[in-house]
Amino acid sequence: MTTAVEPIPADYPVITPYLHVDGAADAIDFYTRVFGATERMRMAAPDGKIGHAELTIGSSMIMLSDEYPEMDAAGPKTVGGTPVTIHVYVADVDATYDRAVKTGAKSLRPVENQFYGDRTGQFEDPFGHRWSVATHIEDVPAEELSRRAAEAMGAAAGGQG
Repeated sequence: MTTAVEPIPADYPVITPYLHVDGAADAIDFYTRVFGATERMRMAAPDGKIGHAELTIGSSMIMLSDEYPEMDAAGPKTVGGTPVTIHVYVADVDATYDRAVKTGAKSLRPVENQFYGDRTGQFEDPFGHRWSVATHIEDVPAEELSRRAAEAMGAAAGGQG
């Protein structure tokens, strides 16, 4: 008797970032120390590198592997950077950001309160991936959000707005 297989496994989110890094074992250690990630699984490749790993961060997941140029799997440092930023909500953005920088991340934008109700900061991890970390600090009603956005855009344009 054959049982039906679900097209999306029950314990996987629909969207999961897959990161390629030069030094996946070190990346797993970094994400564990900074975000409190939990390693779900790791498959070692015959060459000693990590062929595939899965980490949970809160209710989310990331997958990662070492670089494999022969399979077109290259990390951001190999390709000259990344246009992608991964956004993560955390309970304490200041502590998470500080931990990341102390663990080898490059500060891109210091933590500060934003008009839309989050306190956010941004860093680049030692492997070239960009992360935006945030703690939600205020529920902003739609009308107030529009007013604040217009004010922020006017300030960003040098007061021309």
